[in-house]
This record gives sequence, C-alpha cells and structure tokens, in this order.
Amino acid sequence: MTIAALVIALLGCVLIMFIGGRFLLAPRVAMAGFGVPEDSLRALTSIKGVRDITSGIVPLVVLAAAGSHAFGWALVAAAITPVGDAVIVRRNGGTLAHALGVHGVTALVLVAAGMVLALV
Repeated sequence: MTIAALVIALLGCVLIMFIGGRFLLAPRVAMAGFGVPEDSLRALTSIKGVRDITSGIVPLVVLAAAGSHAFGWALVAAAITPVGDAVIVRRNGGTLAHALGVHGVTALVLVAAGMVLALV
C-alpha cells in the first residue's frame, strides 16, 4: 500500500510539473485546460495567489514533519520560484532593478537560509 501511494504521489508531482511547463510553453492551451478564458487577468492573479500561499505552506509542513534539515533543502528548492519570477519580469518589460531587487533577493535569501539549515 505504501509503495502504491508513493508511486501515485510521484506521478502527481511529475504531472503537475508538466502542467506548469505547459503554462510556460503553451499558455493558451494551458488556460483552456485550466478551464478559464485565456485573457482572464483575474484568473491569472488568482492562480498566482494560490501558488504563493502554497509556496509558504509547503515548506512549513516540511519543517513540522521532517525538521530543519529537510526544511533547508525545501527552501533551496523553493528558490526556483523567485528565479523564474525574475525571468518573467524581465521578459515581459519589467526592469532589471525590480527583477533582481525583489525576486533575485528573495531567491538569494531562500538559498542562503536553506543551505545553512540543510548543511547543519
């Protein structure tokens, strides 16, 4: 039973990464698959809001369940999000100062704190 649950959970992780990639590579198809019109700003901001809330909760669950060492690695992995956000800002007309000052600094803090916790 545990192996089956692990396989299903890992498959879910791979599939959600595929869906995320589809939002980056084929946004119209992804929006349609999500079930909202492709030009829905409200849908996109809601998606971002839920993503950010989840990005805060998941590492806290890791901390509670597995301790600070695993929490550190979760923070390092979570740095992918602000790095991606910085790229999105730059590719869509945002300034380098904003991309680095907000998203770059966030990624740096996550990696620095995460590495301290992960390597202790």
